[in-house]
Amino acid sequence: MRRLLAVLIAVGMSVVAANEVEVFHWWAGDEGPALQALIEVFEEQYPEITVNDAAVTGGAGVVARAVLRTRMLGGQPPDTFQVHAGDELILTWVVADRMEDLTFLFEEEGWLDVLSPDLIELISTPEGIWSVPVNIHRSNVMWYVPENLEQWGVEVPETWDAFLEICPTLQAEGVTPLSLGEAWTVVHLWESVALAAMGPDQYSQLWTGQLPFDSPAGVEAWELFGEILECTNPDASGLSWQQATDLVVDGEAAFNVMGDWAAGYMYTTLELEPGTGFGWAASPDTEGVFMVLSDSFGLPRGAPNRDNAIAWLRVSGSLEGQDTFNPIKGSIAPRLDSDLDLYNAYLQDAAADFAVDRQVGSLMHGTVGSDPFRDNFFLALDVFYDTGRNAQAAASAAQAVALQFGVGR
Repeated sequence: MRRLLAVLIAVGMSVVAANEVEVFHWWAGDEGPALQALIEVFEEQYPEITVNDAAVTGGAGVVARAVLRTRMLGGQPPDTFQVHAGDELILTWVVADRMEDLTFLFEEEGWLDVLSPDLIELISTPEGIWSVPVNIHRSNVMWYVPENLEQWGVEVPETWDAFLEICPTLQAEGVTPLSLGEAWTVVHLWESVALAAMGPDQYSQLWTGQLPFDSPAGVEAWELFGEILECTNPDASGLSWQQATDLVVDGEAAFNVMGDWAAGYMYTTLELEPGTGFGWAASPDTEGVFMVLSDSFGLPRGAPNRDNAIAWLRVSGSLEGQDTFNPIKGSIAPRLDSDLDLYNAYLQDAAADFAVDRQVGSLMHGTVGSDPFRDNFFLALDVFYDTGRNAQAAASAAQAVALQFGVGR
């Protein structure tokens, strides 16, 4: 009898433990509250399901993607995982037949009617729709503190030439003109500089293979990038993106080019008011262009708790879920029926730009370029540094990586 009771308890415990959904992601620290708010919405709708909050810390998901790769290849996928919408998912796990087609879910939930055709195309192939986008971020944003610029007597530069002109003025004041952080933030800056140097047409052609990375336009982008790096902080490699943002907030640096999760950090964590506590502009020479990225969740084949994962996806794509998550995260909702009255001044401005601007994809954040290409693009950055910032050498290295790992789909 005692043994039977023990077996029943054990079975009961396993049933309870199994009635969960593992949500694998990299939103930790300052980005964690947004996900927690989404989890609360989920738990209100599905109180019988326990959320296993499986966060793996590391800037821009670099560490999380490595852990995910081991699990996916080892046949131990999470129930669902955060992934950048676009090539990061499609050229990594969809082509490997490790994901389930979510077209049925989009049809059941009516998402085809509330998401833009461009976004649907981004997450689709002719064979299906592969993830549920939960937000829209903008990569090419320059951040600053208005009061500090007024104190230093400088204006927000609309071009990189204008930035380079004010760089010595700021350095003479003991101010870092442009703050940078660890390696991924350098690639993040590179893509905005490349967009500025090449323009949206040529920049987009990089990701379809129509324009080689070592073309004259590609070399010119690296040349401009090298000039800009002369105006950055020498301790960048030891700083997180939040710490690079802090340099601007604390008046130690004038500008920072970062995605608009920086707005979420400054607004939610630092409690700064958009427009007064911090200001923003399109990164120099990119006005009218919106470098887009989107976080999303997919459904891997063999998910241990498939039905629960689908429930998570339903909430993630819902109006309530997105309008709860995004105002905290510092992003706008992918849904066109989102209630913008719930969003702060920066996010309303971003939504207005997203509606009319030319859209191009982010390399660092997985919209364009395969996962292996992005991971190995850091080699081009290493070549750039090791050759004394030789633009031709870096462009040639980037092209070699493109030939080896491919771009486009």
